[in-house]
Amino acid sequence: MVGTLRVMGGKPLGGEISVRGAKNFVSKAMVASLLTPETSVLRNVPLIRDVDIVSELMKMHGASVDYDQEAGVLTMTPGQLHLPDDVVGMDMLAGSSRIPILFAGPLLHSLGEAFIPDLGGCHIGGRPVDFHVNVLEDFGARRIQEDSGMHLVAEHGLRAKPVHLPYPSVGATEQTLFTAVMAEGITELTNAAVEPEIMDLIAVLQKMGAIISVDTDRTIRIEGVSQLHGYTHTALPDRIEVGSWASAALATHGDIYVRGAEQKDMMSFLNVYRKVGGAFQVDDDGIRFWHPGGALHSISLETDVHPGFMTDWQQPLVVALTQADGMSIVHETVYENRFGFTKSLVDMGAHIQLYRECLGGSPCRFGRRNFYHSCVIQGATPLQAADVVVPDLRGGFSYLIAALAAQGTSMVYGVDLINRGYEHFMQKLENLGARVEKIDVEANGDIVVGSD
Repeated sequence: MVGTLRVMGGKPLGGEISVRGAKNFVSKAMVASLLTPETSVLRNVPLIRDVDIVSELMKMHGASVDYDQEAGVLTMTPGQLHLPDDVVGMDMLAGSSRIPILFAGPLLHSLGEAFIPDLGGCHIGGRPVDFHVNVLEDFGARRIQEDSGMHLVAEHGLRAKPVHLPYPSVGATEQTLFTAVMAEGITELTNAAVEPEIMDLIAVLQKMGAIISVDTDRTIRIEGVSQLHGYTHTALPDRIEVGSWASAALATHGDIYVRGAEQKDMMSFLNVYRKVGGAFQVDDDGIRFWHPGGALHSISLETDVHPGFMTDWQQPLVVALTQADGMSIVHETVYENRFGFTKSLVDMGAHIQLYRECLGGSPCRFGRRNFYHSCVIQGATPLQAADVVVPDLRGGFSYLIAALAAQGTSMVYGVDLINRGYEHFMQKLENLGARVEKIDVEANGDIVVGSD
């Protein structure tokens, strides 16, 4: 079965939805629980596919995981961990996520060994695991390559080493934290990522007993400790999901109240949203986003690491920019292939040109590497319905926005991928008045309406 949505566009979205914990934090906090045999409790956990994947991977290693879906509470007790017996099952799970590489540090600390299957994830640009492996080897792990993945062994434990990141990568920062937190000695990590999700992860590790300090120059110092304890923590809200619904309100001329949204980690997005012509209002419980009427404004925008404009906000906003008057320029500096999704937008009537040059901002690391990492959007252009295939998580949600804004009926194929990062997205669409119908397409092309 291939999950498909029939979307009847042209109607503004309106109403209220809620967001829970951040996908990019929750899965990492789950991995952190493996650093101790004690019980940890994580609150505000969304019902998304990535939580299911990490839960199953943890269980394969012997951990107990209980998820109260309605309350959004995860209770995790690693106990006595072991390497999984079902390598094939682990490999199938890993094909949907890159999270298994982060299991390496906690498993090396507790077992002295780890097995990492071949990795999957969204194809939006290079996310090499070489750095992860290099850090583990520098800290004392030995790699043994096998047919289905790699076996890591640390017979004599892990010892701290200075780590400098050529780029402030979130995944590389997380790997270093998990590796260094119980390594012998003090690790100085320079040019680290300092995204809100990283800071929330550091807060979790500190609750567990870690000694971690963060300087203003992107330097993180981790003093290794011999033992960590369980934690209780409430996840920060998912700022990516908030920005996605905000862009949906703008593109469809809608009015959406996002309960659970918080202003402090959304400031760069909110500034851009206001410049484009969107309106928002912040209160203690969430943020209301709406199209105030009149023309939207073209802008020049550059994505960047925190505190810059987040790359995951870019794709949904590009859809809204197709409805802005004039020429908008977007320069993507985080993932080199993130504009692949624009081809289907052009098929729907958008005027978008891709360029290899660094347009609308400072020269970046992709400027001389022949990647199409800048785009020019000429608007406003009415969007027309089309059949589209979800390319990746954020691009998939962006296609939903485009289909909702377009005139006519679109078929969006592969929507199950959106479950990786958007909780109850179908129910939320219906709550906002979207005219959508879930269907499944069998391998022989037969359509099954309303199937789960």
